Amino acid sequence: MWAFGAYSYVVTTFSAAWFARRSARAVGAPISLAESVLWQGASYALWLPVAGLVWAVLRRFGAGGRGVAVLTLAMIPFVALESIGAAWVDMAFRASGGGMAEGLARALSRSPVSILLYTALAAAGLAAAHRQRAVEAQTRADHLETALTEARRVVARQAAPAERLMVSTGSRRTPVDLSRVEWFSAAGNYVVVHWEQREGLIRETLQNLEARLDPAIFARSHRSTLVNLARVRETQSLSDGSWRLTMESGAELVASRTYRDDLLARLGR
Repeated sequence: MWAFGAYSYVVTTFSAAWFARRSARAVGAPISLAESVLWQGASYALWLPVAGLVWAVLRRFGAGGRGVAVLTLAMIPFVALESIGAAWVDMAFRASGGGMAEGLARALSRSPVSILLYTALAAAGLAAAHRQRAVEAQTRADHLETALTEARRVVARQAAPAERLMVSTGSRRTPVDLSRVEWFSAAGNYVVVHWEQREGLIRETLQNLEARLDPAIFARSHRSTLVNLARVRETQSLSDGSWRLTMESGAELVASRTYRDDLLARLGR
């Protein structure tokens, strides 16, 4: 992003300097190459802090609807200040004595170009932000896939008899191997056990249950959900930064942004 900004600044400065020299010769007031480059360089340098502010807005509000709305509202003060600053630079280099009235007239005449340049800056910033988010999402998805593979290997290597839970299903209590469980969900002081498209209850909080489960196999994906990573069939990143986990049964769960990084860290990734 910054390399593209530097390239755009240099190319724009020299292109504008060439145009300024031609315009100056046409009105019989030629200027040197160095003066024209310095003039246009100072004028377009005003866009460098604007570019930084655009990126700061995108980092703070994101590249979605909120970010676009803030950038749209910010266009008014940003364009106005840049136009006034550029008009002042023009008057300084051309030794104009027109005063405030001429400065305002020059600022108004520059406004359409300033709006165009601001729109281009905002579009470039949005494109860069979306690309960065896509790269981060792909990296997280790759890490998660590696973690899932490792979890399945741990399950396959377990030689001890499978631990069982006594799960209440109506008036009966059913023994369920932990390896058959797809996920647990909180229900007050109870936990709902989900396995093989069946459900049952155990009288225990999700937090206590999590403390005695193998963290290489069961990981918190949401404040009210523990998932068996070996039972996750596929994952998909969502636009808000969370993940969709599709289980072997076809059930879809959400791995929230709060727990996604902790999930990978506890698996040693």
